[in-house]
Amino acid sequence: MCRKLAFFVLSVPALLAAQQKSDLQQILDRLDRIEQENKNLTDEVRALRAELAASRAPAGQAVTAESPGPTAPLEEKVAVDESRIAELAQSKVEASQKLPITLTGMLLFNAFLNGRANGGAEYPLLAAQGNNPSAGSATVSQSILGLKFQGPEIFGGGLVSGSMYLDAWGGSPSNSLNHLIRLRTATVEIDWKNTSIVAGQDKPIVSPREPFSLAQVAFAPLTYAGNLWLWSPQVRLDQRFAFGQQAGLTAQIGVYETSEPSYESIASTPRPALEGRFEFWRKFGESARIEIAPGFHDSTTHADGFSAPSHLFTVDWLLQPISKVQFTGMFFTGENAAGLGGIRQGFTIFDDIRAVSIGANGGWAQLSYFATKRLTFNIFGGEENDRQADLVSGDIHTNFMYAGNAIYRLGSNVLLGAELSQVRTNYFLLPSRLNNHYDLSLAYQF
Repeated sequence: MCRKLAFFVLSVPALLAAQQKSDLQQILDRLDRIEQENKNLTDEVRALRAELAASRAPAGQAVTAESPGPTAPLEEKVAVDESRIAELAQSKVEASQKLPITLTGMLLFNAFLNGRANGGAEYPLLAAQGNNPSAGSATVSQSILGLKFQGPEIFGGGLVSGSMYLDAWGGSPSNSLNHLIRLRTATVEIDWKNTSIVAGQDKPIVSPREPFSLAQVAFAPLTYAGNLWLWSPQVRLDQRFAFGQQAGLTAQIGVYETSEPSYESIASTPRPALEGRFEFWRKFGESARIEIAPGFHDSTTHADGFSAPSHLFTVDWLLQPISKVQFTGMFFTGENAAGLGGIRQGFTIFDDIRAVSIGANGGWAQLSYFATKRLTFNIFGGEENDRQADLVSGDIHTNFMYAGNAIYRLGSNVLLGAELSQVRTNYFLLPSRLNNHYDLSLAYQF
């Protein structure tokens, strides 16, 4: 028994040593295999580098695995990028607040010819009562310079943006060296998911649309002929409602500052007006769309102790049955439309004892045909009709204008246009007048 116990004690270290030797050998064998695999991977990587370098090397140049290839293309790319960055640094438009800002606008050249009832205007909005010589000239004063900017994100996830547009129409139209910069529109907008607040100077809330023309840009097309256009200070709130993916409603309410006309020697001051517009829209497929928007305007003109109310109902629309055809327009009816850009005769004072708001209705419509990606045809017309019972001799009873133009896109941002228009003005108790206007235009958009 003692011998067996002694043999067991002496054999345990030998068995442990044998087991340790076997484990160690396995580890060494595994390391050898890993080393061999790493060597094989290294050889494959070198071979791939050699093939890639050979494909990039110039013809006749030998490339080895130790010399992967030339570095000149990368150096050249870095040099080109540095040059471009330097050019951008010299030409960029930078805001003081380090926020994105974009320069935009249009350089517009117009060559035109007017009829005899032009009243000395480059683009007559009314046919004058007297005759002037037929006049032809050219101008670039309808060119537009604009800035668009993106502001920071504010509370509730609101995004701030804005724009400002100027032109050179101020000053003397007959003197090419006496033009003054004039503010057209300028707005600041805060947009949330379904709500927007807009403040600035723009068209009336009830009249956001207008025809397209390169001939009449200094004033909105069809001014005094159904388009209530007057750019004026305002603040408005927009609320958007979605009825699924294909329809929705945008409700707009705000305060608009009117620009009141004077009556003879009686001056009137600008007044706040309450305006609202409610646009329903619906899409039909990819290209068909309809938009219809009723609206209202309410204000009161004050002049020399007299008051003349201004109440208007409006409706504007966009109908696009197919991608190549679009029909847009607007209609209004009510009284005293002068403060929004109508004919400048909003009220009449009779016998120095009472002021009467002049009843007015009018509107405009445009049919556009997008013949090709480069060529578009537009036909549009409009009229304002003021109530005869509210007028005195020499006032304007109706002013009607119609026009047609063709716009061809020479390049992505270069437009060539030709337009013919005629304005017919009917004076109360005086003869009617008409004037033709012919225009060729070249526009460079930037």
